[in-house]
Amino acid sequence: MLVLLPPSEGKAPGAAGAPLDTGALSLPGLTAARETVLGELTELCAADETKAQEVLGLSDGLKGEIAKNAGLRTAGARPAGEIYTGVLYDALGLASLDAPARKLAERSLLVFSGLWGAVRITDRIPSYRCSMGVKLPGLGALGAYWRAPMAEVLPAAAGTGLVLDLRSAAYATAWKPKGEVAGRTATVRVLQSKTVNGVEKRTVVSHFNKATKGRMVRDLLSAGRPPQGPAELVEALRDLGYAVEAQAPAKGGKPWALDVIVTEL
Repeated sequence: MLVLLPPSEGKAPGAAGAPLDTGALSLPGLTAARETVLGELTELCAADETKAQEVLGLSDGLKGEIAKNAGLRTAGARPAGEIYTGVLYDALGLASLDAPARKLAERSLLVFSGLWGAVRITDRIPSYRCSMGVKLPGLGALGAYWRAPMAEVLPAAAGTGLVLDLRSAAYATAWKPKGEVAGRTATVRVLQSKTVNGVEKRTVVSHFNKATKGRMVRDLLSAGRPPQGPAELVEALRDLGYAVEAQAPAKGGKPWALDVIVTEL
């Protein structure tokens, strides 16, 4: 099982220890692309604070992120699973997983990033600010920039089992599973169901979409038996108490689309 996650916008502070080593990160086929994005980002943030604020879309209250980005090469690094915070990661609760679930998480979780492309939760990175929607002056839109490197690396990383795609739209632009990999991929949408005047109404939720996805991944990891494909995922989620509606693709080479229905947020 490979679980594709978005990063969090906010991040925990870095550590006081050893700095980033891009050559030590997982998916070494992305190293050259990582170095290119890192070089452009740090140069921009060190040279022109006003331009960097505009490019990164930062409010005045977040100007401190610019100096942080400028010092990424020397800043202390810590495991990505500790850097990423926020609703999804709070619900996932990596730190409180038991040992078998933690080992499965280390093998299965892949966090997408505008700066790193994608990292495992054990990869040591500094705290940074650079979303996939950023357009760096020399590289353009990062979602488009990452497509070629990701297409080279991700099919092998996907292995032969289920690919559970929980990324937000901006991060999904960096890699789209194709062919045989797409056929064993499942995307998930979280819908809230309410009954109004006797009629059920369903709406897409945002904040609680992240929380539900975090809890769902935690439950799958804790169950200890990763589903091997989308059909098995549907059964596993139902066994775990989730209300799931699945739409299998009409033809091969397309992802499954799953709706997880919640009544209480």
